[in-house]
Amino acid sequence: MHSNHTLSRRRMFALAAGVAAMPQSFAGPKKGMIVRSARPEDLEMPLSGFSDFITPVEHFFVRSHHYTPAVELKDWRLSVSGEVATALTLTMDDLKKLPRVELISVLECAGNGRGLYEPSVPGLQWDFGSVGNGRWAGVRLADVLKRAGIKTSAKEILFDGADVPVGTMPEFKRTVPLAKAMHADTILAFEMNGELLPVEHGFPLRLIVPGWAGDSWVKWITKIEVLDKEFDGFFMKTAYRHPGKNVVPGSAIDPALMSPLTSLRIKSLIASHTNGAVVAPGPVKLTGAAWGGDSPVAGVDVSVDGGRNWHAALLNSTRSPYSWRLWEYRWSPKSEAYYQVMVRARSANGELQPFVQEWNPSGYGHNVVHTVGINVSTKMLPVTMGQKAAEVALPPEYKAACMTCHANDVVEQQRLTRGQWEKEVEKMMRWGAELKPDYKNHLIDFLVNRWGPRSR
Repeated sequence: MHSNHTLSRRRMFALAAGVAAMPQSFAGPKKGMIVRSARPEDLEMPLSGFSDFITPVEHFFVRSHHYTPAVELKDWRLSVSGEVATALTLTMDDLKKLPRVELISVLECAGNGRGLYEPSVPGLQWDFGSVGNGRWAGVRLADVLKRAGIKTSAKEILFDGADVPVGTMPEFKRTVPLAKAMHADTILAFEMNGELLPVEHGFPLRLIVPGWAGDSWVKWITKIEVLDKEFDGFFMKTAYRHPGKNVVPGSAIDPALMSPLTSLRIKSLIASHTNGAVVAPGPVKLTGAAWGGDSPVAGVDVSVDGGRNWHAALLNSTRSPYSWRLWEYRWSPKSEAYYQVMVRARSANGELQPFVQEWNPSGYGHNVVHTVGINVSTKMLPVTMGQKAAEVALPPEYKAACMTCHANDVVEQQRLTRGQWEKEVEKMMRWGAELKPDYKNHLIDFLVNRWGPRSR
């Protein structure tokens, strides 16, 4: 339930701005984007987006934990404090006096591919497209920290943005270890793809941590604090953690036994054809993209016989160690048949994509070898569209509890067990969902019956 304490002016303004923005969110997403959540805004890029080396802003995925804040540049300031010799308060003009840098890097949500895990895990059910390749420009974070005079006691750098939590959710604050913060390629960006940083991507300032998962790429930055110890906030100590090993699918892991996410994993996918595609006999052009984390892509191989034999794909030239590489493979099927087509990337340090995905309780780091079935046939079979599931009336208690802060799209994509739904309901109650205690079990029954586990 919502706490009774007096809301701060910042929170009241943010909530009011969020409510005011809701009709705009429902007016329609970016053309062609897959809506995972209308509010807060979470949009996925379709497979067609992997044909571009630089992902256009209109096709770039959007991930937001809270409502998008409205920031006026004339009022915006960046504060730098903590373990520094001189605390700073900088305007955008101050920042732009520092040396300008530009780099191309993949930005990928840690949960990209979560919707492909079995058994299911809670969260936004991304398939393949919560990733994009952008051109980022700004200043080195190290230059800002050096200007403040970073002390020898510094261990982590904490970032906070202008976004304000929905309900009683924790603030989205993340830290980056000192060594990564001082790396020459870690930047504070104010431009994306040659234009002013868009609002949904963090205007006016966003942290760019190339090679690392998107949870470290904090948006709408207003505060940088140099810490002499590990930060114990929710989004470091509880969320965005990985066991670092294979665990029993469906098991629960104490966050204290896991580590914060850092580097992306080597990954590739087939974008030109989807599973079940039917093509006519003759030359077939397979295309897609591949990317890595701290170690860049060194090669991409394609198999058209279920992994028995592999052939090198043609890669585009490398323009940045952090960018993705578009690949293509020309294939001439010898006969009409059903083919299991696979793609597998390898990094410069020898990392390979796995054939079997290791499971983890939050669905992070999905990078299993991508496989699509392609039917080569002279008979172009008609595609039968599945019927939309019958609409089920939503109880008013459900709407009041679950649709105040977000729309139903966030819930209906889940496919969870009873135990998982119980944990989600309890979490949402802690974060402000208004739910009468005697209705809790009825709500869980409804969720399990309506959006229970996927059928095997």
